[in-house]
Amino acid sequence: MVSTRNNWAPPPEHLVATTAEVHVWRSSLALPIVRVRDLERTLATDERARADRFVREKDRDRFIVGRGVLRTILARYLGGDPRQQRFDYSEFGKPILSTDLGLSHMRFNVSHTDQMALYAITSGREIGIDIERIRSDLETKNIAERFFSRQEIATLRGLPSESRLEAFFACWTRKEAYLKARGNGLSLPLDGFDVSLAPGHPAALLDVHHDSKEAARWSLRELFPGPDHVAAVAVEGHDWCLKCWQWPEPSHVERRAGD
Repeated sequence: MVSTRNNWAPPPEHLVATTAEVHVWRSSLALPIVRVRDLERTLATDERARADRFVREKDRDRFIVGRGVLRTILARYLGGDPRQQRFDYSEFGKPILSTDLGLSHMRFNVSHTDQMALYAITSGREIGIDIERIRSDLETKNIAERFFSRQEIATLRGLPSESRLEAFFACWTRKEAYLKARGNGLSLPLDGFDVSLAPGHPAALLDVHHDSKEAARWSLRELFPGPDHVAAVAVEGHDWCLKCWQWPEPSHVERRAGD
């Protein structure tokens, strides 16, 4: 898989979230311990308590980095101290900025896998993002036949065998991104809508069963965050452009020895 089709650039000094743009940030979750401790200081009390419930230190540190980077990125748009941000949660667990901050227009979503996280930021539009590492050890055929729609299963079966693994994960990330953008959990089953998945075909929400107008409300975009990874972002509406940023700047990304 080619990972350079998105230009993960250093962000500009001044950032503004608007309805005309969707910003996707890429971050490593495996940072030096000094950076982990710096990010831990940005967390709220409940977030630190949640971090402490992890048994493995690696899992604890990655949770801290994931939430601390989110706070740091949001502070780039909002100004002020990352520690001042407060989050509310929908009944299905989707985080939003607390309404008492007067920032109801801001929308964000987060996804992570292994050592990488993606953060999607926009304004005035619902948004969802999902990233997965391509794994050959999963029973993808059984998973697809259990969860994918009939059209998706038929498309997958019709692909050359060497294309099916990547297509499976393309399908999965697009479905997850759409469900996360809707923000109402699995009230819509995974087989209740169709997405594109064939390699070389644009990412798209093709049909939502029993709601002929729903698919037209959303746009999907494929992302290329790194080798052996696939990702997708789902955004309400169509008149927007995508910009991809790297956190921290690429020359400063450090990896922990042994990870």
